Amino acid sequence: MSSFYKPNRRPDYNYGGPKWTLSRSKIDLFMECSRCFYIDNKLGVARPPGFPFNLNSAVDALLKKELDTHRVNGTQHPLAKEYGLDAIPLAHAKMDEWRNALSQGVKYVHPATGLTVRGGVDDIWVNKDGELIVIDYKATSKDGKIESLDEDWHRGYKRQLEIYQWLLRMNGFKVSDTGYWFYANATKDREAFDARLDFELTLVPYTGSTDWVEDVLIRLKACLDSDALPPAGEECDYCRYREAAGKALIKFIPLKSKKIAKEEPEYETPENSTLF
Repeated sequence: MSSFYKPNRRPDYNYGGPKWTLSRSKIDLFMECSRCFYIDNKLGVARPPGFPFNLNSAVDALLKKELDTHRVNGTQHPLAKEYGLDAIPLAHAKMDEWRNALSQGVKYVHPATGLTVRGGVDDIWVNKDGELIVIDYKATSKDGKIESLDEDWHRGYKRQLEIYQWLLRMNGFKVSDTGYWFYANATKDREAFDARLDFELTLVPYTGSTDWVEDVLIRLKACLDSDALPPAGEECDYCRYREAAGKALIKFIPLKSKKIAKEEPEYETPENSTLF
């Protein structure tokens, strides 16, 4: 049995269980595909996870250590100075809790739905006006300087920042509408590897809006409380795979009724099934 993918979670961690909470990533899953969200949180069968990128995790860990040094000293990171951003890492007693995405994060109980919403931030800076600035680390290796995130698949990155901003506001903090991706881009222009990677660091600003969050939480709660299977996402490859695999496999399920077996082919093969 694979130790990497365990599709069926313990009931305590499903919707309605005492340990279930609504993470930032689950909100993004709902907006991507309500059917996958329902199968995951209501039925307890998660999508296969993406393969962990250990180099990205290493960059995140090192950046956090570097920023913590400036947090303790109350100083700006050199990249903030380079971009003219008058802000320093926030020194707050809950920073370690807020950065723990797996079990804690920034939390808020949404009154209209009763949902406990949470999200683990990478970092938070504070400017001279006392506004909190959400910082999200990203690591990659692309040609050219990273100065904007305008591709369709960047929508999830934007929602991620906005959820963090919303959570902090709901906890009573003054939060800037503009957050930043702290990008570490591994360059490829060196003559040899020499057991070293060089990174170009950039701050990519994003000014978004959290106005969508309330409506999404209401619709998400209605989805969870429904006994009906939601429609598949138009661009969801997981749902397309389940449907195609289901149609291919269902012919191997024998009919239980001999009467039906006499009237119909030996195996059922519904052409338009959308159950899977």
